[in-house]
Amino acid sequence: MDKVLIRQLRVDTVIGVYDWEKKIQQSLFLDLDMAWDNKPAAMGDDYQFALCYETVSKRITQLITEQPIELIETVAERVAECLLGEFNVAWVKVVVMKPGAVATAASVGVEIERSQPTSVES
Repeated sequence: MDKVLIRQLRVDTVIGVYDWEKKIQQSLFLDLDMAWDNKPAAMGDDYQFALCYETVSKRITQLITEQPIELIETVAERVAECLLGEFNVAWVKVVVMKPGAVATAASVGVEIERSQPTSVES
């Protein structure tokens, strides 16, 4: 399986469950692994068949910052849904890290994997 990867995408947003968190912006860092057939783009050196990581990065940033979110679990699910629905990737792994959320840890986070639903023929 080919993949397109984005590492450490920094998104500054309002995130958290505590009142003080709802008044500030904090940084999230995302790692995205997206299943994508890279061969058509590579064979013809043709951008139109590539999954544009700049477009993906901008859309994910917009998605996360358009409204306050309390949980990084919610961020991960919304990002996965967006990538599967809007970009039609077959499978995605989303890692969301929130540095500084726990004083004794460098960062905390969640990781999810999601894929397109498979249709069952009767």
